[in-house]
Amino acid sequence: MILSHSRLDGARLASGTVAITGAGSGIGQALALLCAARGAKLALCDINDEGLADTAERVRSLGSAVLTRRVDVSDEDQMAEFAHAAYAQFDSVDLVVNNAGVAVMGGFLDTTVKDWDWLWSINVRGVVNGSQAFLPTMIEQGRGGHIANVASVAGLLANPDLGAYSSTKFAVVGLSEALRTELKPHRIGVTAVCPGVINTPITRNTRLRGAGNTDQRRAKITAIYEKRGYTPERVAENILKAVHKDKAVAPIALEAHLMYGASRLAPSLARWAAGRMASVGK
Repeated sequence: MILSHSRLDGARLASGTVAITGAGSGIGQALALLCAARGAKLALCDINDEGLADTAERVRSLGSAVLTRRVDVSDEDQMAEFAHAAYAQFDSVDLVVNNAGVAVMGGFLDTTVKDWDWLWSINVRGVVNGSQAFLPTMIEQGRGGHIANVASVAGLLANPDLGAYSSTKFAVVGLSEALRTELKPHRIGVTAVCPGVINTPITRNTRLRGAGNTDQRRAKITAIYEKRGYTPERVAENILKAVHKDKAVAPIALEAHLMYGASRLAPSLARWAAGRMASVGK
């Protein structure tokens, strides 16, 4: 069936297939379970074998078919094989969510070249590899579809001590906006998802650079995220709403909406607020 637009409504999702990277925990896992609960088939990948297996088991318990692969999203060959397997098993893919991501927190001079390479290989090349792997067949099949790229509020407003991380998320937002225009003739929508402070395991794996006790800083950051209490499940709900509405940019959580608006209406105030927020991790 040829679609007249790219929007994924509930009926199409219920009979369709969703591919998600970074599905072993956090937002990726929550989104996989939500899509399964709504009837979708799932193609899931992660580098975390244990987490991926847990997600797959829970998806199956909801009655949905699932394909899993251990994939390093920075490896284009692994991503290509994942996409090939997804199309081979499910024939078509309706929604691709490039969700896998990592973080580094610290000043510019404290952030190493290896940190930069690690961030860009996963946060940016992962999105590029995922999109390049799935798009050719999605375009060829002519059914339309959607790409959701998980960026961050840090991709809307640069935050001191998150310079390297912010640069990758700004890149994801920019790429998403360019792809959105490029893919419109194919009825493929593209959304840059920009969550705020979300209670996910990312804080446990964030590389902390600079002065101060790393364990104490990590505990402080994690406590703030936990106290904020915005769950991955709420993010998942909002991602599907944004996809259904075919939004170009989807800020998620109050702070993301405030920063998004302030960065456009009052940029000086927004930069001041970002500076205040940066002191949280010190």
